[in-house]
Amino acid sequence: MSAFWSAYITILSLGCLAFVVGAFWLANSINVHREPDNTTGHDYDGIREYDNPMPRWWKLLYIGGVLFFIFYVAAYPALGSYKGFLGWTSVGEHDKDQAAYDAKYGPIFKAYAQKPVEELAHDEAAMKIAGRLFANNCAACHGADARGAKGFPNLTDDDWLYGGSPEKIKETLLHGRLAVEGGLKMPAWKDVLGEQGIKEVTAYVLTLSDRKLSAEDQKLAEVGQAKFAACAACHGADGRGNYAVGAPNLTDAIWLYGGSKATIEETLRHGRNGAMPAWEKALGAEKVHLLTAYVYSLSHGGAKH
Repeated sequence: MSAFWSAYITILSLGCLAFVVGAFWLANSINVHREPDNTTGHDYDGIREYDNPMPRWWKLLYIGGVLFFIFYVAAYPALGSYKGFLGWTSVGEHDKDQAAYDAKYGPIFKAYAQKPVEELAHDEAAMKIAGRLFANNCAACHGADARGAKGFPNLTDDDWLYGGSPEKIKETLLHGRLAVEGGLKMPAWKDVLGEQGIKEVTAYVLTLSDRKLSAEDQKLAEVGQAKFAACAACHGADGRGNYAVGAPNLTDAIWLYGGSKATIEETLRHGRNGAMPAWEKALGAEKVHLLTAYVYSLSHGGAKH
C-alpha cells in the first residue's frame, strides 16, 4: 500500500472516531434553557417539549462502542499500513483454515489419488465429492450438467478436441489449453481467403458433414475444396481433426461454436481464440486426479453423480 493511501485510510478512520466522540461530548455539554417543570419552553398544539438526559445505558453503550473501536484499530490492520498488535492478516486466516481443511480431508484425496481413473470413475462416494468439485470450478463454463455451451465443449459425449483418455483429460485439467500459447488457435482467414474464399471454404466444410447444399453452394464447395488445403494442416486432409493441436473434427454434427452456415463463415472470417485454464495450482494434483475421473465418467457410464 502506498504512503498516500495509508495516510488516507488512517485519517478517515481516526476522523470518524473524532466525529463520534465530538458529537457525544457536544450532546452532553450543551445547556438548554429549561423551565421550572423541566421543559424547554416549546409548546405546540398542547404538546410540551422536555429536555430529559440520555439514559445511562445508552451512554454506556455509546462509550463501549468507542472503546471497542479504539481496541479494534489498535489490534487489527485498520489504519492503513499499520498491521495491528495482534498481527492478524486475512492471508494468515486463509492459511490457517486451509491447513485445517487439508488435515481433515487431505488423507481422503490422497487415498483416491492412488486409484486408477477408470476404477475411480465407478466409485459412487468419490464421484459425489468430485461432482462438488466440478460444480464449484467447472460448471460456470461447461454447465451444471456438463453439456457445455457455445464455445465450451460438451463433456458428456465422446467428441474430444485433445483426446478423451484419462491421461489427456488430466493433462488438460492440470495445464489447461491456452490458445494464445504455441499458436494453437483458430486463425482469422478473411485477409488470406477474402470474402469470396470464405464463402467457398464454408460451403466445402458443410459437405464434410454431409449437409445438403443448394446448387449455388455446391458450386462454391467445388472451388472451396482446393482452398481447404490451407486448413488441412490442422484439421487434416479429410477434415477429421487433430488431437495434437486441438483441431476439431469437421465431419460430424458436433460444433463448438455452432454449425450453421453463418456461424462457420464467422469462424473462418474472424477466427476463434478460446482457452481452458490450468487447475494444477488452484486444486492440486490429487483433486485434479479425482476431477479427471469425474469428467471421464461422464462419457463412460461411471457412477451416478
